[in-house]
Amino acid sequence: TDKLGEAEIVRATVETIAENVVDGITAPLFYAFLFGAPGALAYKAASTLDSMVGYKNEKYKNFGWTSARFDDILNFIPARLTGILIPFIAFFLGFDGRNSWRVFWRDRKKHPSPNSAHVEAAFAGALNVRLGGVSTYSGVPSHKEYLGDANRPLEIDTIRRAQLLMFATSAMFLALGLICSLCSPLFPPVLEGLLTFYCSTANPLQTQWLCLLPSRESFCVV
Repeated sequence: TDKLGEAEIVRATVETIAENVVDGITAPLFYAFLFGAPGALAYKAASTLDSMVGYKNEKYKNFGWTSARFDDILNFIPARLTGILIPFIAFFLGFDGRNSWRVFWRDRKKHPSPNSAHVEAAFAGALNVRLGGVSTYSGVPSHKEYLGDANRPLEIDTIRRAQLLMFATSAMFLALGLICSLCSPLFPPVLEGLLTFYCSTANPLQTQWLCLLPSRESFCVV
């Protein structure tokens, strides 16, 4: 970073925040809701392997290719769900939700990765900034297509706004996932155990709302 200006550092930070919303938060939650804790752990193992060896160089090009493609497959659905969710979150935060949806739809395929641009484009639109351009990896410059439009400058406050968008998107993804899990016949055993424990220890008045959920009457202590 010693040769980067403020705008370039901010851009790299926002891109990292956007990409890791999926890798670090929504994708693990997605597989936790489907398969419980083992699903989240299995996803993180695959994601970590991709982070370690998923590079296009002589050392890792064979073994790393497999882990990178597997990571792309696992992130395919979570990345798109997150990209669709971000414009709605941006709207409620007072960011540019309409532009987030427009840029997401326009630029979601402008990335070497089949998944990364979905979230990065939605972030760029919500923040009204332009991401992408020239990045340097191990001293080798790499040019990526631009995502979004440079309607606002890349400044330190952009990072704060990106963090807020990340936290709000993660919280909403968690809330929606819990609701879907509670109402699903494929209710993960881990969450079911937590719910059973909560209902057995909480005040009955605090658990009556659970009786409104389909097929969850057995968990209510009233």
